[in-house]
Amino acid sequence: MNDEFTRLLVPDPSLGGAVAARRPRRRAAALSGVLVIAALATFAGALWASWPGEHPPDSATGVPAGTDASTESSPTPLPVVSRAPGAQAVSALADPAWVRRTAARTGIPPRALAAYAGAALRIQRVHPGCGLGWNTLAAIGEVESAHGTIFGGAIGADGVARPRIIGIPLDGTSSLAVADTDGGVLDGDPIWDRALGPMQFIPDTWTRDGRDGDGDGRADVDSIDDAALTAADYLCRAGGDLTDPSSWIRAVDAYNPSVDYNHRVAEAADAYAALAG
Repeated sequence: MNDEFTRLLVPDPSLGGAVAARRPRRRAAALSGVLVIAALATFAGALWASWPGEHPPDSATGVPAGTDASTESSPTPLPVVSRAPGAQAVSALADPAWVRRTAARTGIPPRALAAYAGAALRIQRVHPGCGLGWNTLAAIGEVESAHGTIFGGAIGADGVARPRIIGIPLDGTSSLAVADTDGGVLDGDPIWDRALGPMQFIPDTWTRDGRDGDGDGRADVDSIDDAALTAADYLCRAGGDLTDPSSWIRAVDAYNPSVDYNHRVAEAADAYAALAG
């Protein structure tokens, strides 16, 4: 849980940088083995997007269960002004053949995988030195909500997770205590904040950092395109160069400050990279 917060593609095998620590207390050495593997995971057959009016990137940056949650109802998400209105949906950036093949190998739902891979592609334009891999985003999606399928839910063709994924009240009982920041507008709880959507953002973080990943002009925390792009931007800003293990740890720690969480994300990212081949 977050505590703060292709159509046509040009073939170009690339590096899957899967790895992101904020706290001095965290010992990077404990995770270094798995993270180095994840950071160097190669995208066999991965394809780069043809950005309108641009040549595809030629760098080696990456493309490509755990949070307690409930499905109780709550108000419609508060629209957040898009940072890039009218942009192409990130899910359209990943090569469909790669998505089908990799989804079959990893078990990640194709619609979610397309968003993870597309967000990794899109974010390199904003943070070209980040090196974020699709498998890091996929690992977070797995740990946070089983890619939107927790409690029998699913991500639809439109990219929206239904029913809504709303976490437990962050009242300090089994989590950090986070008092309400949105008057219950996003999460339906006027007393405590609750993490939201397939990537589990709290309202304050989403209102501040939410990105429009599907090009509809607003940031919707329940949309995997929007949530994946927001997570990608958050991780890159928190960690910097995520191909460096200590930086990867720092970024994931900023997303959720827990040693156990960091281990689980690292293990999932490593496993996805290995399965993708």
